[in-house]
Amino acid sequence: MGAAGAALAPVIGQIAAFILAVILNHKYNHDVKLTKSAFKPDKFVIGRIYAVGVPSILMMCVGSVMTTGMNKILNSFSDLAASVFGVYFKLQSFVFMPVFGLNNGVIPVVAYNYGAKKRKRMTGAVRIACITASGFMALGLLIMQVFPSQALMLFDASEEMLAMAVPALRTISLSFIFAGVCIALGSVFQALGRGTYSMYVSLARQIVVLLPAAYLFSLTGNLNLVWFAFPIAEIMSIIVSLFFYIRIYKNVIAEIPE
Repeated sequence: MGAAGAALAPVIGQIAAFILAVILNHKYNHDVKLTKSAFKPDKFVIGRIYAVGVPSILMMCVGSVMTTGMNKILNSFSDLAASVFGVYFKLQSFVFMPVFGLNNGVIPVVAYNYGAKKRKRMTGAVRIACITASGFMALGLLIMQVFPSQALMLFDASEEMLAMAVPALRTISLSFIFAGVCIALGSVFQALGRGTYSMYVSLARQIVVLLPAAYLFSLTGNLNLVWFAFPIAEIMSIIVSLFFYIRIYKNVIAEIPE
């Protein structure tokens, strides 16, 4: 069906997932009662959901703004430069996905132990999360530094793309170690009801630093310098994340008795 099929497929998938979720919850999840009254809107509940969800919504919007801005900057060099950026985003998802999965696991561990007033288990979970995330990102850094050409061949990269993309991957991947710690600390902010901290970090990294730095580097006419905006933005990001973590540790975590 061509483009129409590509558009229709995710719609069908979402409908199928919805039907399956309703059936499984109704049949096996006895803690959730799917009755007519359960679907009656409640302003208070909706308000609390959005109080937590708005930072995540804004962070996703920030990502779209950053991608649009970077494409405009890179298109000033060539269409191929923007294509390299797109390929990088696909490759980096293989590195970031395990860390985001770790993030989803850390949030309930920290939140539940905060409710149970178990400070050592909270700080232990944070420490393990940071170490594990850094390990995944170090592996990704190694792959991008040693095997960038092989990774790019997954997309049937031409010789021209390889010449442009290999330096890009090696430069951008320098930010990976910092990114792992930032993601892990972001899970702590969300677990303790400080989702706005994650939003501030994301805004600072992608809008305040990354795009302006990339634009300034683009004025030199040297594409390879533009990629350095990523590690620069990530260094700033980890500084802000550590600042917020120290703040939340002093005001929240340290108040929990041993």
